[in-house]
Amino acid sequence: MMNKKHKNAVKVEIPEYQTIREIVFEGTARGGNNKQFMFLDRNKQLQEVNYNETFYRIRTLSTYFYSKGLKNGKKIAIVSENLIDWGFAYYAIIVGGNVCVPMDAKLSYEDIEDQIIRCDCDAVVYSKKFTKFVEQIKANPEVPQMEYFFMDEFDTYYAEGEKLIEAGDDTFDTLEIKPDDLAAIVFTSGTTGKSKGVMLTHKNVASNCSASLRVLTGRHAIAFLPLHHTLSWVSGLYATYIVSEWGYLCDSLKDIQRDIKKFQPYNFTGVPLVVETVYDRIWKTARKMGKEELLKKGIKISNILMKFGIDKRRKIFKMVHDNLGGNLDMIICGGAYLDPKYEKGLYDIGIDVFNGYGLTECSPVITCNHPEKFKFGSVGTPLDCNEIKIVDPDENGVGEIYVRGSNVMVGYYNDPEATAAAFDGDWFKTGDFGRIDEDGFLFMVGRKKNLIILSNGKNVSPEEIEEKLMNTIPYVKEVLVYQEGDKITGEFFLNEEDYPDCRDTLDADVKKTNAMMPMFKRVGNIVIRDEEFPKTTTMKIARKYHTN
Repeated sequence: MMNKKHKNAVKVEIPEYQTIREIVFEGTARGGNNKQFMFLDRNKQLQEVNYNETFYRIRTLSTYFYSKGLKNGKKIAIVSENLIDWGFAYYAIIVGGNVCVPMDAKLSYEDIEDQIIRCDCDAVVYSKKFTKFVEQIKANPEVPQMEYFFMDEFDTYYAEGEKLIEAGDDTFDTLEIKPDDLAAIVFTSGTTGKSKGVMLTHKNVASNCSASLRVLTGRHAIAFLPLHHTLSWVSGLYATYIVSEWGYLCDSLKDIQRDIKKFQPYNFTGVPLVVETVYDRIWKTARKMGKEELLKKGIKISNILMKFGIDKRRKIFKMVHDNLGGNLDMIICGGAYLDPKYEKGLYDIGIDVFNGYGLTECSPVITCNHPEKFKFGSVGTPLDCNEIKIVDPDENGVGEIYVRGSNVMVGYYNDPEATAAAFDGDWFKTGDFGRIDEDGFLFMVGRKKNLIILSNGKNVSPEEIEEKLMNTIPYVKEVLVYQEGDKITGEFFLNEEDYPDCRDTLDADVKKTNAMMPMFKRVGNIVIRDEEFPKTTTMKIARKYHTN
């Protein structure tokens, strides 16, 4: 276990917020004319807005929505890629007392349409990219009558809303929102099964923001996560109001290295793929410059110094840090399994990776490592907004993770059976397996629904085997473990660029890994892929692509 102060962490007193409206109003009063967001406009020109300018858009757009009959908890979907207008619409919907239904922009039109219908939406806000989609749903008789708002016309909506306010419409200003009022319905994006609409209240989200930012505050950041993802709300859309720091809204994940270098963030939040990309590019750059051995030597020297409490990482690896903007020293990671080698590898050169665990149903953060308390390989300790327990642990302490707290959803929209099945009293059953160590750190093992059940009655977590294979075979980029008959199959995507002979050595290396595990957990069949695995929109391997 490691405990330390983080030099770029900005510690502020975080109150226990009750509603999202409270977060935005108080944050605007503090931020005022200070810069809040930087972004690329429709012409790819760099722009910025301050807190007061954002509030003007929230207030006027909310008022315009009211004039169209959208008030008192109407459900408004957002169908758009990451744009600053996405954020403005989102704030206006929730702070204005309506319910936001954020759509995953990478889903098929059919899936988005299905979710809009199932959620009984009253309106849709959409970007130019989704004009054809809107034409399609307008023509579908099964889609209920709705209002449609085009992001390219937002300036007109702001002006109309301003006129209404000047004429005496004070609906937005006099609005009262209660902690238990519904704020959003977010569809799950799991790797298996049909998505469900998670109902989150103002208190759910606000309490998770308060708790998360008590352990993870920092200076200016950049945002890579899709804005429909609840983790981007906590780490970006509300963090900016709570800690009064600005952020850059990234245009594309493919430009991650360019954006990090240009905007010089102190931290950012991302899925494991982003962390892996940063790590891999550091080493590829070193190899390209002929400095790979020098980097390895520097790490050895630095690790020796660290044992004596001497931290010279940022000086020894100055060139690496300069290529990452010069400030980056904290990455918050969540959403899927992260190989501990990336945590340790980036830590060795002076960048801390704080891995966490969460679910949409929990708004979303449940546990997290943080500057004062972290362990490699764990997903941290519980936030103060919730508690966890392990149910029916086996001889190794592994069992299902239950969560209880103010951040836990009120249920699934229009699905009382699924809601009832998800709870044991007031404990939410995550469906994830894990163990808690003697210091209170949670270690993930796998998903209950993914368990392999062998004919001998043994239950095997595929994620546990995948983690072992990733940790012991350096050229395994991705692996999926599943059951075929009474054998365990490992399907691999390999790093053949850096290890050109790896196809020939995989069988022997898998056997070495098998020897470290009990007989019933050993991989019996090997499949090598020519392409990476299909992914969900949150960059997890889509297990449902493979059916046993």
